[in-house]
Amino acid sequence: MTVPTTSPIFETDLEGLEIHRRGKVRDLYHSGEHLLIITTDRISAYDLVLGSTIPDKGKVLTQLSAFWFNRTTELVPNHMLSINTKDYGASLQANSELLEGRSMLVRQTKPIPIECVVRGFLAGSGWREYSESGQVCGIKLKEGLRESEKLAEPIFTPATKAETGHDINISEADASELIGRELVEKLRELSLAIYSHGAAHAEERGILVADTKFEFGLSLDEKDQKIILIDEVLTPDSSRFWPKKDYIPGQAQSSFDKQFVRDYLDSINWNRKAPVPELPEEVIHKTRDKYLEAFSLLTGETLA
Repeated sequence: MTVPTTSPIFETDLEGLEIHRRGKVRDLYHSGEHLLIITTDRISAYDLVLGSTIPDKGKVLTQLSAFWFNRTTELVPNHMLSINTKDYGASLQANSELLEGRSMLVRQTKPIPIECVVRGFLAGSGWREYSESGQVCGIKLKEGLRESEKLAEPIFTPATKAETGHDINISEADASELIGRELVEKLRELSLAIYSHGAAHAEERGILVADTKFEFGLSLDEKDQKIILIDEVLTPDSSRFWPKKDYIPGQAQSSFDKQFVRDYLDSINWNRKAPVPELPEEVIHKTRDKYLEAFSLLTGETLA
């Protein structure tokens, strides 16, 4: 099979549908009372969308999120209605080729303006903060922990959402000031439960979930307002996935995400400003392979 190195799925334009917003990777459209999310093959690094695509990346993120939405419905309701284009209505059937495998029809919610981050291992910004203060987002951890070390218990470390740039880690007290203590406590409970479920399954399949972030919204029915799991769940874009067989605490780990992309960008000394670079074929191939491998390991299926 010839492996594609470019993808036409960079930006979408669905005639007759009102665009809701474009993110770094996803394009959202209004579809009646619902939203249609299309996950493109765009890839971002250092907060900028690059000039190359990773073929099938959007399908991996969509179908892997659907896998987790289906597995976690007993823990929390989610916004997914369908990923089957036949359920989208007659007006979208002309776009079925574009939408197949990379789109999701979802119910609208009122997004809660914090990222719900759960850390099971000490890595990334958590490791940097711990190295400086012995804490992560106001949580005091025991002394002597090493980089990538597994924590005694997963911790909930919220962050503020940023339209541009990095999200900012905050304490639970800060989060409570933004959205209220009762809601923060419920989000912590749900986030830890989803993480524990996902991490246990992933470890059985050979993947360690070092950390991840969840997003939640509130249902639009104000008389019976429910917390709804939204966006994406336990994907290589929202999580730090490590191969279990290669795990060695005390050092940085190999991963199933944009590692090859970041390594390449660092090697060419990109200043992390526009204009954005394009990626060589080898980096595109390796990155695509990692996304597909993570999908296959976690779901036991082949990407549709």
